[in-house]
Amino acid sequence: MRILFLFILFVNFSVKGQIFNAQHCGYDFTSYLVIDVHEKGKKENIKNLRITIIDSSGNEVINKNNRWSWVNNNKPLLFTPNYKLNKSGEKVSENDPEGKWFFPFAKDNYLLSIVNTFLADNFSVKIEDIDGEENGGHFETQVIQLYPFNMYILCSSENERQAQQFGPRTNRPVEVLLERKKDK
Repeated sequence: MRILFLFILFVNFSVKGQIFNAQHCGYDFTSYLVIDVHEKGKKENIKNLRITIIDSSGNEVINKNNRWSWVNNNKPLLFTPNYKLNKSGEKVSENDPEGKWFFPFAKDNYLLSIVNTFLADNFSVKIEDIDGEENGGHFETQVIQLYPFNMYILCSSENERQAQQFGPRTNRPVEVLLERKKDK
């Protein structure tokens, strides 16, 4: 009788041959897009850029009713620089050796938190130099098409499924090389 009970219990908690696990990741339903943007021949990220998600018409995508991200409701999908935190969870300078990156995989890059259902194929990233000389030069605006493999899916089962679908290209920043504007 005990064996029958254990068998029924096992079958009830089995899904397609895998044991059902009710434990959840703290980042369920969340992914990140990471942009590594620098000048050709240099490794340092260019600071003070405006990086937004745009649609096929070139319009900024607004996060209406948190459709595309769990943060910044009804605002444009705008990338922010990654930042470091101290042991108390407070922001510190990126030069602080004790600080840890908020999103460790992004290091000193730009990032955007999005939902796992984000339709990357429908959007592009627009990169604009908004401060001119302050970041080392006037850089040309660039538009880059997004793809599903550009997304960092944070929870392991989703991440494993994505890796099976897209292969080794997943979980890498989108590398963008900016060129200086030509003087007219």
